[in-house]
Amino acid sequence: MPSLQQIRTALDGSGQAHVLRFWPELSEEEKEVFLQELGQLDLQRLKEHCQAAAEAAKAATSCSLDRDLNLEPVPPESMGSVTRSGPESLAEWEHEGFLQISRNRVAVLLLAGGQGTRLGVQYPKGMYNVGLPSGKTLYQIQAERILKIQELAESRCGFKCTVPWYIMTSEFTLKPTQTFFQENSHFGLEPSNIILFEQRMIPAVTFDGNVILERKGKIAMAPDGNGGLYQALVDNDVLEDMKRRGVEYVHVYCVDNIMVKMADPVFVGFCVTKGADCGAKVVEKSHPAEPVGVVCRVGGVPQVVEYSEIRPEIAQLRGPAGELVHSAGNICNHFFTRSFLHDVAEKFKEQLKQHVALKKVPFVDSCGNQVKPTKPNGIKMEKFVFDVFPFSRNFAAFEVLREEEFSPLKSSDGAAADTPTTARNSLLAQHCRWVTAAGATLLDEHGNSIQIPPSSSTENLVPVQCEISPLVSYFGEGLERLLKGKTIKTPFILDEAAAKELQAQ
Repeated sequence: MPSLQQIRTALDGSGQAHVLRFWPELSEEEKEVFLQELGQLDLQRLKEHCQAAAEAAKAATSCSLDRDLNLEPVPPESMGSVTRSGPESLAEWEHEGFLQISRNRVAVLLLAGGQGTRLGVQYPKGMYNVGLPSGKTLYQIQAERILKIQELAESRCGFKCTVPWYIMTSEFTLKPTQTFFQENSHFGLEPSNIILFEQRMIPAVTFDGNVILERKGKIAMAPDGNGGLYQALVDNDVLEDMKRRGVEYVHVYCVDNIMVKMADPVFVGFCVTKGADCGAKVVEKSHPAEPVGVVCRVGGVPQVVEYSEIRPEIAQLRGPAGELVHSAGNICNHFFTRSFLHDVAEKFKEQLKQHVALKKVPFVDSCGNQVKPTKPNGIKMEKFVFDVFPFSRNFAAFEVLREEEFSPLKSSDGAAADTPTTARNSLLAQHCRWVTAAGATLLDEHGNSIQIPPSSSTENLVPVQCEISPLVSYFGEGLERLLKGKTIKTPFILDEAAAKELQAQ
């Protein structure tokens, strides 16, 4: 650990001497904690980081659309689709996916470093309860999907198997997540198969390139974005753990998608069959200006282009059948081979682009007063997980239905979209569709039949209280034998106990 004098010298050399401005006012305990925090910083590169952040912020505010962007869709031979691929292909991919799962070759990796501040809570998003009838949190739903996919793979292939769950946390989310899993008995999963690891934190910087002091004895730090995954894999020996377990394929996703299919055998099998080292699930954009990145190729190289970087006339291009040419919306749901992740960690992680996020960062002013800004005052530099796509030798994309697989939780109720209400209603509507597809009739509290459309969008969902536990059905399978011909009054929760009762009838 560097001494105070060594740290002071390094801060002076970086133009960041103000960091120790309040040192004499700190207690001995505060000094010890602060010194430890400063000792963990890469002080040699601090000046470079601060200058790069200030320059990137200036460039971001003055940037214009790239008029020469050479966009083209992912080629058809690298695309799969739940609606446009034939049933034989889908069945083949599913079989291949289950086979790989049954052989312990598939892991899931959750990106969970962010706090739930936009949701108005001070704990990790995975602990959030969106208000389902069961009261389940996002973490519980995901854990139960892992349990179910393990069970399905065993029943299909005859081998008892494990899908390890790697969870990338941050300084903010590691301890609360550990405690939450312990208090909930790891939701039935084997504790040794839940591997929590921490991504790096980097200092927030003012627009003129100064490190921000959050308190007199603490620098304002932020996770380095979900693209910090690749450094975190190295820092925490995660790839070695995967190799030891025999994991060859990794399904990576974000914590906030309530409808994510954990270790989706169709997606995994599609990518394995195609020989892909890197893959992305996509949904069709709802309209040309929808604010989502587009999975495409630029100059023949796969990547995600942000919606703000695409000229309106390019975004509005349509094909012969009226379909959007650039329609593949990115949903942060990816496939990687372990060998590709190893290559990224060894060769490419330093080449990842730095993205600028302008944030409202609480700070102490020169007089030591705590200030909570009302407009952005700081820069947080982030890397994105999809920025490795250009390094892929064989990239594949797989289109899924938004109403079946994508409903993110971003903001608190009252926001225009991606709220607890929209996430909850998306899941309940899906479960209603499963029930009616299985041959059952749903009744409201007055005994009237409820008509469920075959598909629905979050704008016109009817919040029918019908929830199916992932422990009963992973993705709608196995329900016909329980529900066919039944009349079911809502509210209705089909958990394992209810399933046994229905089976006994």
